Parts: sequence; C-alpha cells; structure tokens
Amino acid sequence: MVTRTYDGGTHDIGHDSGTDSRSGGGRHTDHRRPDPRIARFIAEALGDARSVLNVGAGTGSYESAAHTITAVEPSLALRAQRPAALATAVDAVAEDLPFTDGTFDASMALFSVHQWSDVEAGMREMRRVTRGPVVVLTNDPARVRDFWLYEYAPDVLDVEARRHPPLRTLTAALGGTTTVTPVPIPLDCTDGFNEAYYGRPELLLDPAVRQPCSAWSYVDDRARQDFDTSLRHALGSGTWDAAFGHLRNRPAYDGSLVLLRSTS
Repeated sequence: MVTRTYDGGTHDIGHDSGTDSRSGGGRHTDHRRPDPRIARFIAEALGDARSVLNVGAGTGSYESAAHTITAVEPSLALRAQRPAALATAVDAVAEDLPFTDGTFDASMALFSVHQWSDVEAGMREMRRVTRGPVVVLTNDPARVRDFWLYEYAPDVLDVEARRHPPLRTLTAALGGTTTVTPVPIPLDCTDGFNEAYYGRPELLLDPAVRQPCSAWSYVDDRARQDFDTSLRHALGSGTWDAAFGHLRNRPAYDGSLVLLRSTS
C-alpha cells in the first residue's frame, strides 16, 4: 500500500506555483506565476507529444493548451483550486499511478519530486505509463547552497538541499537515456522561488514574497528574523552589493534549476 503523505503535501512552484499546504493551502499567485521562459524549456522537452501526464500537478501551473493533459494531484485543497478551464485532477500519488503501461505520449513532474514519499518508485511509475519522454523540472541539491542566500539564511538552503533528491537517483530510477539541462533563471522571473530573486534581494525581505517558498516554513521565527536583520544590514551598508551587486544587471542566472528529459 502506498502512503499518501507527501513532504508538505504539495509542491513549491510551477510546480504549485502559488500554493503551499504548510501555510494553510492559501493562494500566493501574486508571487508565483508561471514564467514564460521556463515554460518554453518545458514545451521543448515535451516536443510534439499530444497526451501528457502531469504528476503532482497542483493548481496546474505550466499546463499548456497545446497538450491534452491528465493531471494527478493528491491534495484535495489543490485539486479544488485548479481553474475551471483545466482538466479535473485525478486523486492519486506518483508512486501508484492508476494507468496502464504506455498510456501517455509524455509525462512531466514540475517542482514536485522532492515532495514524494518514494521518488524512485514515482520515477519508475512515470516511466511505466509513458511511451515517450519523461520530463522533470527540479533543483540540483548539489548546487542549492551555491546561491548567495546561503550567507544570510543557511538553514533555509540546508532544508532545500536535503529535500531535493540527487539527480543520479532520478536518472537511475528512470533508466534509458536522460539528459540534464540547466534552466537559466531570468532577472525578472515571475515564478517566485528563492533563486528568482538573485538580482532583487530587497524583495526577499517581504514575508509575503518568501511565504510561497515552503523551505521558509521549515525554519523557526528566530532564523527568519536573523535573516531579515543580516540582509537589511548588508544592503544598507553596501556589503551585499560589494559582493553580489553584479547580479542586479545579469539577464539570467544559472542556479540549481534543471530540466531532466528521459527517453527509454
């Protein structure tokens, strides 16, 4: 029997773009909107697939009308928040997909694999029900701590690094041939995960901006206050700009965001 308990119950971006069950399942769509440039990476990876399975679909971010989508989402709150124009999501988990072998042309999991109770089983299930490419948008835990935020909120990025499965775990479970492509994060990225603010540090001082990024809910109030104090001081003194100010004008940032595309 497969457990229905995911880490946090939902996923963070895209993948949920805008909802996090650890904050009560509320909407945060002002800060978590699908970014069209990230969407293009996903679309290119899916290719000419017609039927697409979206696992851990959340509220449907990055689902495209160019595909016939079947969405799987175990959270009742997120299924209820899906727009009426999108397909009704199936109540199921990645580790036990209720579909026959080779049902779909392609499948995708967008920022959700770190929530699964058994990511390897979930990957194998996606491969089983998919004839063509399996596409996974996730973060490389080996690179999460390379972001400047680690100097000001190390506990938050330690959480992120622990939660995301190693890429080798995903590729081994998928089998076949898997490519890993870094996804550049645009300076004005609309999908507000932590690295989206690489050149806009002031925005991360706003609790409403941080709230949709669920890693912040895993640290205590003291850690959040320490972050606020230290970053405000670094910005006011010019210390942040001395070290990282070049990022303010960098058009895109190569962080931990990656796209896996697996074919059998």
